Amino acid sequence: MAAKLYFLACLTAVTFLFHFTNARNAPSVTSINNSTFSQNYTHVCDPSRFSYLGLNMKDFAFCDSSLPYEVRVKDLIDRMTLNEKSGQIGDIASGVPRLGLPEYIWWSEALHGVSSVGDGATFFNDVVPGATSFPTIWVVKHFFFFLFFQAVSTEARAMYNLGQAGLTFWSPNINVVRDPRWGRALETPGEDPFVVGEYGSNYVRGLQDVHGTENATDLNSRPLKVAACCKHYAAYDVDNWLGVDRYHFDAQVTEQDMKETFLRPFEMCVKEGDVTSVMCSYNKVNGIPTCLDTNLLKNTVRGEWNLHGYIVSDCDSIEVIIDDQKWLNDGPEDAVAQALKAGYSVTMGKVKEEVIDRALKNLYIVLMRLGFFDGSPHFEKLGKGDVCSDKHMELAADAAREGIVLLKNANETLPLNSRKIKTIAVVGPHANATKAMIGNYAGTPCRYTAPIDGFSKFGKVIYETGCGDVLCKNESLIFPAVRAAKKADVTILVVGLDLTVEAESLDRMNLLLPGYQNQLINQVASESKGPVILVVMSAGGVDISFARDSPNIQAIIWAGYPGQEGGHAIADVVFGRHNPGGKLPLTWFENEYTDMLPMTSMPLRPIDALGYPGRTYKFYNGSTVYPFGYGLSYTNFTYKLTSSTKSLHIDWSKSHHCRDLNYTDGSYKPGCPAILIDDLKSCDDHNVDIELEVENIGERDGKDVVMVYWSPPREIAEAPIKQLIAFKRIFVRVGESQKVSFRLNACKSFEIINYRGYSLLPSGGGKIVIGDNLVSTAIHVHFQR
Repeated sequence: MAAKLYFLACLTAVTFLFHFTNARNAPSVTSINNSTFSQNYTHVCDPSRFSYLGLNMKDFAFCDSSLPYEVRVKDLIDRMTLNEKSGQIGDIASGVPRLGLPEYIWWSEALHGVSSVGDGATFFNDVVPGATSFPTIWVVKHFFFFLFFQAVSTEARAMYNLGQAGLTFWSPNINVVRDPRWGRALETPGEDPFVVGEYGSNYVRGLQDVHGTENATDLNSRPLKVAACCKHYAAYDVDNWLGVDRYHFDAQVTEQDMKETFLRPFEMCVKEGDVTSVMCSYNKVNGIPTCLDTNLLKNTVRGEWNLHGYIVSDCDSIEVIIDDQKWLNDGPEDAVAQALKAGYSVTMGKVKEEVIDRALKNLYIVLMRLGFFDGSPHFEKLGKGDVCSDKHMELAADAAREGIVLLKNANETLPLNSRKIKTIAVVGPHANATKAMIGNYAGTPCRYTAPIDGFSKFGKVIYETGCGDVLCKNESLIFPAVRAAKKADVTILVVGLDLTVEAESLDRMNLLLPGYQNQLINQVASESKGPVILVVMSAGGVDISFARDSPNIQAIIWAGYPGQEGGHAIADVVFGRHNPGGKLPLTWFENEYTDMLPMTSMPLRPIDALGYPGRTYKFYNGSTVYPFGYGLSYTNFTYKLTSSTKSLHIDWSKSHHCRDLNYTDGSYKPGCPAILIDDLKSCDDHNVDIELEVENIGERDGKDVVMVYWSPPREIAEAPIKQLIAFKRIFVRVGESQKVSFRLNACKSFEIINYRGYSLLPSGGGKIVIGDNLVSTAIHVHFQR
């Protein structure tokens, strides 16, 4: 009995919170799974479907579309027995045949395209053999966030209509890349919490929004195209490093770092993206498993941020809490009960039945909003022709082009002149990359265009691997690659990492290219007849300072993991069909950085007593291979500040008090260092306006990402060196200029999080910096009663 009870307890918790691998072993139920259901009916409340089941749909108020969702959902839940309710709270909901409620599989993925990862809700076959696979890494580009995921959701909805996909997708990953060794860097948009939050909220909007209903006032009834899930909440960025794994890791995080870095993307995802789900992570935070933390879940996600949806645990989290973390020596029932009280789903008698009902309400309202019960007229005509369409595949190619970052271009070697190039040596372990280009959480792509395919459009390709794979464990294949480079007019070296080096459950030990890749690069570059272009495929940064400084390597390109159209995108950039404008979403550290501090040290600020340097561009001031936000173009832009607010006078109530901040020794400390942002009457009234003129003084039309940073008053101790507060992507033709304006809200842009976790607005002089210190302007904040 104990074993059975353990299984059922875990299963009930799993559902929308704990997806549990043993859910597949649940007792079988006479029901209709996602696939069969979708192939025959587009929604639950179809009269012909109920007739087929021998039921009268008019007997069930939950199918009365004239009633509010809450009324309908209450009717559905009230009709269920406790056992039936328990069967709906795992990631595979069993359904209730006597009520005409079909089985539903909640777990689907769509990190960069519709994925086949999950419990079988989404799959490929002869009807839909593949879906568009987009790049996995995103840089600072607002425009593509929405278009990219709008295409993904269209394909997902089309596949749902064909019985080959679910409606709930547990993506995106919006964890900040705190440490350059993290194996899951390929899933996230970088190290800056503001950029990650912008990415997350735009991802969610692209996936969820139904045109014309984006600004609905009742968020609990706002229609959804498909449902997204922001994960993994929170302070999760250690997978498996030197014997420390994510199941046992206890992240010791200050209130300052938690609010400033780890929570900000999730807050933006919920508040600005209106995401329907948040997934908690495996790890503990300050001794408490995140999936049992009432403050993080109930008080913050549901309370302060007002989530309109459900909370889900990561795979097997309850089992991890019991078996691996041994939390308070709880048995399965106790762990499940605690999880429910923290903000989850379901129980085995340790909590009141009304707690289960609230969890089910959150779940079924989401399914109502998705049209699972009533259908979605906006999307019912989507079908096979909307998956892998020419439009989507071109968008994937364009996204890959936009994401490419030009790191080096000595003597303007690039772009190459195709009229002068007859033979192209394409060598290296990624020269013929296919699956490596799409990373993890992938489905079957529509097609692959490897680098050798892309370059074959521009000349005769001589292909050599140079290494057996990215691990490059021996040098036996280097000589053929050198020989190819001696014969060609230009050599393209395509190197990097893949899922054998950086992946979920696999953190990196160093920041070097694996094995003999450095030797391959140096030997090929020293013997090449023509110019050498180095192309790096990776998610995390790699220490290629030797190549950066080598006179034998004329240009360096970072392609990330560029998706199914990666080969075309890389070749188009090299030969000038596309002018690169991408920016690095991560600092590329020198390899020695990893010897300075353990991956398990969570603080972002330097720890002087231990000699630990700061993390990310916000707190690290040492030398780098390439800095965050770095990226060249085939043209040149100049910035000219045309107007800016110089000072901000803020009135505040006499009943409120000044707040203290730590200042560096010997520096001037204002009489009122800061005020609590929550004490201000209205943050909307406190704005700084800046305008600049961006001129293209080069010889090619091009795109630029205008990045705006704020440097807090330098006297404030432990403040960020600078932090990104705004960005815009613009296109400027040769010889022309474009004016770009920003309205910066002081409460959001100039916020300082103190060591107690309070959001403060500091007084004194700060500085707004645009680009790489190309333009800056001082801004003074004054408080007055």
